[in-house]
Amino acid sequence: MRLLERLRKEWFMVGIVLAIAGAKLEPSIGVNGGPLKPEITVSYIAVATIFFNSGLSLKTEELTSALVHIRLHLFIQIFTLAFFPAAIWLFLQLLSITPINEWLLKGLQTVGCMPPPVSSAVILTKAVGGNEGIVITPLLLLLFLGSSSSVPFTSIFSQLSVTVVVPLIIGQIVRRYIKDWLERTKPPFGAISSSVLLMIIYTTFCGTFSNPNIDLDKFSLVVILFIIFSIQLGFMLLTFIFSTRNNSGFTPADTVAIIFCSTHKSLTLGIPMLKIVFAGHEHLSLISVPLLIYHPVQILLGSVLVPTIKSWMVSRQKGVKLTRPIV
Repeated sequence: MRLLERLRKEWFMVGIVLAIAGAKLEPSIGVNGGPLKPEITVSYIAVATIFFNSGLSLKTEELTSALVHIRLHLFIQIFTLAFFPAAIWLFLQLLSITPINEWLLKGLQTVGCMPPPVSSAVILTKAVGGNEGIVITPLLLLLFLGSSSSVPFTSIFSQLSVTVVVPLIIGQIVRRYIKDWLERTKPPFGAISSSVLLMIIYTTFCGTFSNPNIDLDKFSLVVILFIIFSIQLGFMLLTFIFSTRNNSGFTPADTVAIIFCSTHKSLTLGIPMLKIVFAGHEHLSLISVPLLIYHPVQILLGSVLVPTIKSWMVSRQKGVKLTRPIV
């Protein structure tokens, strides 16, 4: 019974495994020109659906109020979009001389360029009792990925506009008219986007398994898994040290938001973006593997660390109250 409950709770993780396994068994279904026609259904319809869904669910009124914490958000965005990708790039210069699969290493770089997710980082932050961080714009993400892409920048920008920006704006406009209905019914936005994302993952790996020239060695996969664990733990520790210095100006609740939002990466945004930036690339699925690994690892580490971080935050908040002068 507990196993069924666990599987129901982690249905998306199970879905990723089944999607990859299904692609391995019958890759011809999801390749370009196949029955699913992913060059249309995935590249345009599926991606647009995810971002229209995001537009419907995005509470801009809360984002506006969140701008009060401008210093907190500035720290998170600089760490996420500047320090994180730069540190990964320097690290990859060392790894480039190793026998690790080069496309998995490129995948690590794309992980570094991803913004934090709305879902996991915010859920874990709320589980502890901290403040929320906000999501970085997809256009800024494209600046880091565009130079590594074989697709012309103009094509990337035009498809980005059609499948990301326009659906997001339309979703926001529609939300203004049905806001009360959305608040009452609370549609499962997360489940809808995750289901569509599984289709994107499936077709991506169909393209891989249909290509006999692509080979993924187990050594590279194990090393990448270890590196991802190390990166997450190392960066979480680093953000903790930065945000708890005496002159940092951050509260314990701010530190919680910084730890999770600065180190977590968006799979829901990442996979569609990779699909656009690396459209038609024969190694797209290998480039996607580090992000597919990063997602469950960040959930696992976050879940394990939540009790410890919560205990630390509560003790620090009590300490602050005790040290305040009595007027």
